[in-house]
Formats: sequence, C-alpha cells, structure tokens
Amino acid sequence: MKVYWRQIPQASNTFAALTAACEVHGYVLEAADGPRPDVTIYSLNSINERLYRDEIAEADCITIVGGPHASACYREVAEYADYVVVGEGEYTLPALLSAIEEGRDPPPGVATAAGYTPASHTVLLDAYPPFSQIKGFVEITRGCPFSCGYCQTPRLFGRCMRHRSIEEIVRYASRYRDIRFVTPNAFAYGSDGVHLRLDRVERLLRSLDGRVYFGTFPGEVRPECISRQSVELVVDHCANTRLHFGAQSGSDAVLRRLHRGHTVEDVVRAFDLCREHGLVPVVDFILGLPFESDDDQRATLELVEMVARGGKAHIHYFMPLPGTPLQYARPRPLLPEAEKVLGKLALDGRITGSWMDHEIRFFRRTSHL
Repeated sequence: MKVYWRQIPQASNTFAALTAACEVHGYVLEAADGPRPDVTIYSLNSINERLYRDEIAEADCITIVGGPHASACYREVAEYADYVVVGEGEYTLPALLSAIEEGRDPPPGVATAAGYTPASHTVLLDAYPPFSQIKGFVEITRGCPFSCGYCQTPRLFGRCMRHRSIEEIVRYASRYRDIRFVTPNAFAYGSDGVHLRLDRVERLLRSLDGRVYFGTFPGEVRPECISRQSVELVVDHCANTRLHFGAQSGSDAVLRRLHRGHTVEDVVRAFDLCREHGLVPVVDFILGLPFESDDDQRATLELVEMVARGGKAHIHYFMPLPGTPLQYARPRPLLPEAEKVLGKLALDGRITGSWMDHEIRFFRRTSHL
C-alpha cells in the first residue's frame, strides 16, 4: 500500500514527526503535491482548511485528515474525508494505516462519517522519535496545564505536561549545529508547568552540544516563568539573544477572563529582567478580544508601546478557534487610535505581526496531526 503525505508548509514539522512514527511501524510516507493512490494524508489548521477541502472531497484515493482543525471539527471534516485522526497521531495514524491495509474498522481516535470512538491512549514522547530522515524540530514537551480561552493546545494534547527524556533529546539534537525545540513553555521542561524545575532545565542545557536556542520560536516561554535564575540559564548556556513570551493583554481584567494565569506586572517584570541581562524581549499581544473594553484595549496599546521602546512586540488580531472556550466569540473592532499607533510603530520597524490578516499569524505556525 502506497502512502503519501500532502505537502503543506504549515505542517512540515508534523510531517517529520509522523513520518518517523510511521516508520517505526513499517510505513513509509512519501511527500506529494496533491492526492495520490492509495492513501493521502493531510494536516490542516483552521486557516488553510478551506484551501484543501475541495481537493480532499474530490480525491480519487483514500484520504486521512488530522491537525488542529480536524481534531476540533471532526464531524464536519468527516463529511468530505474518509478518515479523521482526532488528537495525537503517533500511535493512531499507523494503527489506522494497518486497519485500512487489512480491511478492518478504524481504531479508536479516528472519526468517519459513521461515527467516532475517542482514543484510549496518551502518547509518551520517548516512545516515538521526533524525526528520522526528514529533519524537524525536537519536541521536548507536550501538553499545557493552563486553559487560555483562545488556545487549542490543552484541548488537543491535554493539561498534563509530558516531557521527552534528556537522553533522547540529546540524541536527536546532536544532528544539528543550531538546536531549536518545540514546547508550549521552554522553562517548564521537567515540571508540571506550574511549579518549575529549573534544575532539570539546567541539566538539559548542560547536556547539549551545539548552538542552543531556548525560549524562542517555536518554543517560547510564559512571562511569570521569567526570573533571574531562568534568564541566567539562557545567558550562560544558549546562543539566542532574544526571549519570546506572551503578554496577550495589558489589562489584568482581560487576563483573568482569558484564564492566562499571570498578570500585567509579571509581563513588566519579565521585560525588565530580559533587558537587564542583555536579552531582547519579544512579546506577543492579542488585540480585538471579545470582552475588551475601550480602556482595556488602550491599556494593551500602552504596554505594546512600552515593549516597542526596548524590545519587539508581535501583534495578533483575535481569531476564535474551534474547540476553544472562545470559539463562538466575535472579535472586537480596533479603536481608530489603536490602528493609528500600530501603523506608526510598524512603519518604524518596532512591531511585527498582523492585526488585519489572520493568515499571517497562522501561516507562521506549525500544526500537529
């Protein structure tokens, strides 16, 4: 049975990870620029799904679709795809390929037009390589204990953090001179995500041989995790001169409603600690949140301006994502004064991102089947 992976730029790291997982079970995934027999696999997010929906529906082959959009909207996707992998794919995808090859019903964790039975397993990261012949970032942690209203991560991977062992990380990181990681919060490595174990972070960093980039995309950190000790670990052991973290709002009231788990003061403290240690703070913000008041939006704008004076601000416009608590919320329009200030900061090269076009935000990210 021939199995193909539909090449989609935003899913390149997923391709690397699932190719490796399928190889463990004897299946080889070949890259393709369109659907091909016998089986073609897609990984979609909520922006690019519309670009591939018709292609999948009209494909003259067996189609399998996964990714964050398919996991959140599996009933909808099962209307035009043969199979939908819901959630993590390392175990479920090879099991599905085996079922297809042998003419059996799909395993739990796979939705079809006939129905869906949830998966009864959780992927242990050490059980599967992060990549094989097709190189990708090394995923060191999966899951997030927080429940931010806009975020799909805890809904896809659960709220219990799972970590790849230091030995396995070192094994795969040795294939790179520049080492970068996938993680929802780099400083949470080895911990439950709330009570940090920086001793384990230090042991990881000391074990690596190469130029290590830690706390930068695609493995940012949370602001309340930025302390003198954590920043010094980066300065002492890493090559990056930036630290990337999410503020999201300059209003404590909005942060509470988002269930972010930190305050504006945490953001300011993190910003100051980065500057004090010679690191450029790169800070994410979301504007247009559905419950922002005018004053909340102005407070966020003031924080953006502060960050832009000594670091970099990356701006997103709120987009409701399926499967999240805010999936049915409507974005709030930007104040005219906000558009004016953001436009000037962008022209001066002091902020990046997009507060008009969702695709710029999403096409920067990778997805996980």
